[in-house]
Amino acid sequence: MEQQKEINIELREEIAEGTYANFAVISHSQSEFILDFVCILPGMPKAQVKSRVLLTPEHAKRLLGALQDNILKYESSHGKIKINEGGMTIPLSFGNNTAQA
Repeated sequence: MEQQKEINIELREEIAEGTYANFAVISHSQSEFILDFVCILPGMPKAQVKSRVLLTPEHAKRLLGALQDNILKYESSHGKIKINEGGMTIPLSFGNNTAQA
């Protein structure tokens, strides 16, 4: 039988405070997924990427599963999360590339 190894994960104080983001841009290449977390403020013409996370395709799929599981648990305790049916389309510009999310 294979034994599970413990991993000691350190959470530094400056990271534990977290960074607020209300928008995410997801892109990918053949070898990685890139998640840019952005804070968009009303009336501000410019938004900043607050954090960028790079994942392998396998880890991106594991993250998707973990998010789905946690959303189901959240909704069973707090009720269904409502999403604006109109969606959110914001034109984005990163250098020469234009994307929408």
